[in-house]
Amino acid sequence: MNSALIQPSHTKPIIHADRPKLFTAKRFVETKNMTQAEWLEVRRQGIGSSDCAAACGLNPYMSMLELWMIKTGRIQQNIEDDSEGHAPLYWGKQLEPLVAEYYSMHTNYKVRRVNAVLQHPDPDKHFMLANLDYSVVGDADVQILECKTAGEYGAKLWRDGVPLYVLCQVQHQLAVTGKKAAHICVLLCGHETRIFKVTRSESVIQHIVNAERYFWDCVEKDTPPEADASESAAKALQLLYPEHVPLSTVDLSANEDANQQFEQLIRTRNQVEKYQQQFDLLKHQLQAKMQEAERATFKTGSVTWKKSKDSISLNTQGLLLQQPELIQQYPQKKQGSRRFNIYTD
Repeated sequence: MNSALIQPSHTKPIIHADRPKLFTAKRFVETKNMTQAEWLEVRRQGIGSSDCAAACGLNPYMSMLELWMIKTGRIQQNIEDDSEGHAPLYWGKQLEPLVAEYYSMHTNYKVRRVNAVLQHPDPDKHFMLANLDYSVVGDADVQILECKTAGEYGAKLWRDGVPLYVLCQVQHQLAVTGKKAAHICVLLCGHETRIFKVTRSESVIQHIVNAERYFWDCVEKDTPPEADASESAAKALQLLYPEHVPLSTVDLSANEDANQQFEQLIRTRNQVEKYQQQFDLLKHQLQAKMQEAERATFKTGSVTWKKSKDSISLNTQGLLLQQPELIQQYPQKKQGSRRFNIYTD
């Protein structure tokens, strides 16, 4: 998925001579008076546009494995608590109508809500669902509006255009609805607004369909997909396999793929240890040159070496030595997690 799929809103549309005949999506379920519990249950019945990047292994915040656990009912969708007004989800909901209003004012196109979850009309792609922010009225070229808000951290992902995971989301929407193009209107850090155009790409959509079909096959067969290197995958694995069977062993010595992974694991660990030693050496040499200075500057950047504030904490070990009965009066159970240790012959 490259930048050629994105055009600023003022440029002429790309004309595809081989564009296929477009279609109309099915209204899978109405959402106007739907409760959050009902909404979450509907989401489990297919792959929505916001699930697309994770199902394709391209979401920086969620792995395929975590999404699979959500779709199979092993864990619940992580919906942020927006009741106190400080969660990003809260501000995204509150600002979305204002972003849409800005878009209408800037482009002179009217927009309207689509109060339904849409489904791909092809029975072979029944798992593809989409919930649009708005449809665009009166533009023959662009029919969908996706509204986004990004804070200080999220804005960095928009520095070079639309992030890949958002491109996946919008191409999924175009795939489900059969529409030609969409606009993305994003509010950055509460004061900068940009509009991007995403044109339907049949080759990208085919990749998405293939990846989502593989993922949904994993859901229907209750078979977990491959894990990746993300924190999301690490969390999902701990939740999926939280306990070990004492004294149990699985023999993978005849599994060629597993043996190659283990050998690569050992090589990678040795490289990490080597580079960690080099990092520590360079850090200590610079600290010795800094002496009492808080900051050191260089031609290409800077480092700081600052003392954290002093603090006072409760010496629980000493307290329990003096008053061991307190552990019975105020017990606090901490859930253990599995640790991964490496041993070589």
